[in-house]
Amino acid sequence: MPQIISIVGKSGSGKTTLLEKLVAELKKRNYKIGTIKHASQGFDIDKKGKDSWRHRQAGADTVVVASAGQIAMVKDDHHETLDDLEKYFPDMSIVITEGFKKEHKPKIEVFRAEKHRKPLCPGDSNLIAFVTNTKQNLSVPIFGLEEIKELADFIEKKYL
Repeated sequence: MPQIISIVGKSGSGKTTLLEKLVAELKKRNYKIGTIKHASQGFDIDKKGKDSWRHRQAGADTVVVASAGQIAMVKDDHHETLDDLEKYFPDMSIVITEGFKKEHKPKIEVFRAEKHRKPLCPGDSNLIAFVTNTKQNLSVPIFGLEEIKELADFIEKKYL
């Protein structure tokens, strides 16, 4: 199974932006990347009235929509942890999540002082790196917000 690394931080810290840049950099290096976005409020990608929505309304537990170049799956799955989701990514080099701050997986925190007063998880033993535009005194590597290549180098050496 691939290594899972979580990008964490408070709302508005830049998690999605960092994830986008990091995925693009790792793809340049020919890795297969999976991502998982934590949706704490739930979600539904089916549009009311569409065939896939109708399949689910009829009672299907798993619906796959497939075209020549893509597949999408909606599955009733009451996962408890990220480990429960690993089964969907067996062919990936690494899986990067956005969120899942309570999981016991390697974490990279994104922190911007203009958005928040203090970091989310400075004492978390799973914190492996910190991405910020501020000075910090932490026992993990610290990267600037635009040091994407350096962060990718770190991940590559440690996990890939």
